[in-house]
Amino acid sequence: MEHHDRVAVITLNDPDRRNTLSFPLCDALVATMEQLEADAGTGAVVVTGAAPAFCAGAALGDLGSSRQEGLERIYEGFLRVARSPLPTLAAVNGAAVGAGMNLALACDVRLAGASAKFDTRFLDLGIHPGGGHTWMFRNVAGLQTAMAAVVFGQAMDGAEAERVGLVWKCVPDDELLDTAVAMAGRAASGPPELTRAVKRTIQEMGTVDTHPEAVAKELEVQLWSMDQPEFAERLAALQRRITGS
Repeated sequence: MEHHDRVAVITLNDPDRRNTLSFPLCDALVATMEQLEADAGTGAVVVTGAAPAFCAGAALGDLGSSRQEGLERIYEGFLRVARSPLPTLAAVNGAAVGAGMNLALACDVRLAGASAKFDTRFLDLGIHPGGGHTWMFRNVAGLQTAMAAVVFGQAMDGAEAERVGLVWKCVPDDELLDTAVAMAGRAASGPPELTRAVKRTIQEMGTVDTHPEAVAKELEVQLWSMDQPEFAERLAALQRRITGS
């Protein structure tokens, strides 16, 4: 892990195994997220993989005799990212396969390098998707895209993933990390508690049915934000810029 100002970059670093989600790697990911969330100097997180892969899936050969406990321990690696109140961004720099796609889907936003590859591959292995894969995929990219990828086995490169809305943007490989850090830096530049509150509101809007309900929900948090010192400071700075004083 390394920091770029207020952006933490987590790099899955087991390239010989193409960064598969082993028990040690998942445990380290959980511990790292705990550490970052307790660090006031961290405002956003980028997750990427050591070349040549992003994450080639779960280390299913490591499950041992208790498959359910083993699977749940692997799930916890990406589910911990999904639960984070910090803004999270996946910089997909190579193959994201199976549970590796889950890790990308668990992030708030995904960027892809041109050489990225998204391949669910569960049916090819004769195993049902797990870890909330179908739910996350459908919520991010829609029913037809999820069906095409999971049931019909359609793998996607970075450009195709952008076209179908699985990723926000596809960029040249050599620009991926810089683009991800710059984008995460924009999120990290906001007042920390406000940024977390906005992320939480967007997530909770999935359960809101009407526009009036959404207005009421946002109003409560907007009023709270106007009572925070950061609002007064930033409003005063804007007014100074406008008046030139």
